[in-house]
Amino acid sequence: MVGRTDPVLTVKGSGPGLVLAHGGGGGIEANFGPLLDDLTRTHTVVAPDLPGTGGTPRSATPLDLDTMADTLVETAAAAGVERFTVLGYSMGTAIGVRAATRHPERVTGLVLTAGFARPDHRMRLAVQVWRELLKGDRRTLARFLTLVAMGEPALAALSTEELEKAVSELAGFVPEGAPEHVDLVERADTTADLPGISVPTLVVAAALDRLAPPALSRELAAGIPGAEFAEVESGHLVAAEAPDAWRAVVRAFLDRHP
Repeated sequence: MVGRTDPVLTVKGSGPGLVLAHGGGGGIEANFGPLLDDLTRTHTVVAPDLPGTGGTPRSATPLDLDTMADTLVETAAAAGVERFTVLGYSMGTAIGVRAATRHPERVTGLVLTAGFARPDHRMRLAVQVWRELLKGDRRTLARFLTLVAMGEPALAALSTEELEKAVSELAGFVPEGAPEHVDLVERADTTADLPGISVPTLVVAAALDRLAPPALSRELAAGIPGAEFAEVESGHLVAAEAPDAWRAVVRAFLDRHP
């Protein structure tokens, strides 16, 4: 199968299944860390590292959305979690939507945060710059990603020293699989999948997002029949900028749809 790499995963908690799909160039701890304790309190959380992140090897071939979705579902089932909600962030929202389309007998709900059905021109341009910067100095890449991914209030609140530390930490974090992730983000398109989604769905927009603008989340919600919509005051880095607000809307949805 194109792009197939068996993921390394973490399974914690007990209760209904909840599978996490992290963002491109991200990771489970970076994208979901502040939510994990609360989620594992009520759910069996399956958290796979996507190819080229965490302990999962980098893919030797281009990533394919169908294969990524199939692998997510198969990984959860192999861990004993056969039916589950998908909590997707950024690129993980596209993986979650495709998983729900291809495996309706497995996916029982969707929570889609800072996501998109397909990138708009702004996002595509940012991704193209991201790809080129991956070939060069990682510190320059980190400055660019900080600029586009961090909300203005959070960025303005940093001291010069804190900003430089954040850039340095991000430069050291970039996973080896990021080039394949970026390529998949640019190619992803789930607009044709949306009308067929029939499970309870919550779309969470990051209101200050300049990488995946909130209009893309609104488009995502509008395309899914009956989808709920919420906003949090944050840039793209929701886990870092607005963890409490994000946790609250996710928790409320999960409690309504156990």
